[in-house]
Amino acid sequence: MASSLPHPTTTVVDSCLFRDSFGTPGMRAVFSDQALIARYIKVEVALARAEARCGVIPAEAAEQIAARSSLEALDFDVLRRETENVGYPILPLVHQLVKQCGEAGRYVHWGATTQDIMDTADVLRVRAGLELVGQDIAALRRILADLARKYRTTAMAGRTHLQQALPVTFGYKAAIWLAMFDRHAERLAQLRPRVLVGELAGAAGTLASLGDKGLEVQKAFCEELGLGQPATTWHVARDGFAETLNFLALVTGSLGKIAYDIMLLASTEFAEVYEPFVTGRGASSTMPQKRNPISSELMLACAKGVRRDAGLMLDAMVQDLERATGPWHAEWVAIPEAFVLAAGSLNQAKFALGGLIVDEARMRANLGISKGLIVAEAVMMGLAPFTGRQQAHDIVYAACREVNEQGGTLAEALLRHADVTRHLDAAAIERLTDPANYAGLAAEMVDRALALSGL
Repeated sequence: MASSLPHPTTTVVDSCLFRDSFGTPGMRAVFSDQALIARYIKVEVALARAEARCGVIPAEAAEQIAARSSLEALDFDVLRRETENVGYPILPLVHQLVKQCGEAGRYVHWGATTQDIMDTADVLRVRAGLELVGQDIAALRRILADLARKYRTTAMAGRTHLQQALPVTFGYKAAIWLAMFDRHAERLAQLRPRVLVGELAGAAGTLASLGDKGLEVQKAFCEELGLGQPATTWHVARDGFAETLNFLALVTGSLGKIAYDIMLLASTEFAEVYEPFVTGRGASSTMPQKRNPISSELMLACAKGVRRDAGLMLDAMVQDLERATGPWHAEWVAIPEAFVLAAGSLNQAKFALGGLIVDEARMRANLGISKGLIVAEAVMMGLAPFTGRQQAHDIVYAACREVNEQGGTLAEALLRHADVTRHLDAAAIERLTDPANYAGLAAEMVDRALALSGL
């Protein structure tokens, strides 16, 4: 019996069709409504425990709040309706927690403001989201290190402005990708202490509601949650979240660059790499021969989406006075979507790169299509010690024009020039015009990248 469609959805991050293309179950779980409300409760409980530690509320009240505050006992329909009316979910949540906690309910949310609870809950889910991102970056770095090592000396055409330029190696290309993600791992480690701090500051950020106990409670509150204590209130100082989303934009931007490379190299005319083969994946409804680079396309699309969300978060930094009138709400859109799209992109990258098919024979064949012109610089530099650099350039330039106009190979054209043969014999010309001999320090750069990566 056919299953029915699930509850209506409107975006790719929760669509029954697209959600696992643009995201992952793990990251969606981190940013689900249920997880968010559970974190609101966790923060309220941490507040009560911190205040009990500091003698602000009775210890017995904190124990009751911790024991009786229950996600499962909430009436979510009431919570939704009251949230729509109030504009924020915390007051409606507190109404229900007060009832759940009985006599101790009078101490729920003591001295806090709505944004304290919501901001801190957001930090908790950002922490969980960054943990997943960090795991994916670590896995991807291992994959890229393996590619760099395996194809360290696999010569291929390096291309600039979409034209063959000079030979490189595929391992060198993979090492460049690896170095990007080594830097992302470093950025992640550096941003965590700046971002993972709690927020407990009260209505205007001065902790006035807690009197002379304010900073003591704030410290205990952050300790309860395993978060850092902020130097100052950050109700309207949103650089931490902005840094986080722009970090995700950097990560997905790098994935977009890799995806673009794969798509170009997988084109029919290049045919040098392919995404892993899975029956039916990338198939066309009308062209049976097609094998579209689906993961790369999704990586590129996610990069654009996260960049948009990062821009929205930068816009949301511009907030008025001590509490924002609207920019704060924009974060509710940007943060979850950026994390889900970033997770989706990383997941697609692990699949595509983890099983990447590299056609070394086709790379060698493509190196030969210019008939030696790709290493014209090598000939020029080999001839320059005898003739001078500029004269060598002019001699080789003339030989290149002959190849373009008359056909044949660069080696054949060079052998017809006395200015060349009086200095270089046929073996030397053959050696200089072999693209595999002119990959520069590509292999050594692979070694250095792997050493610095520690993989």
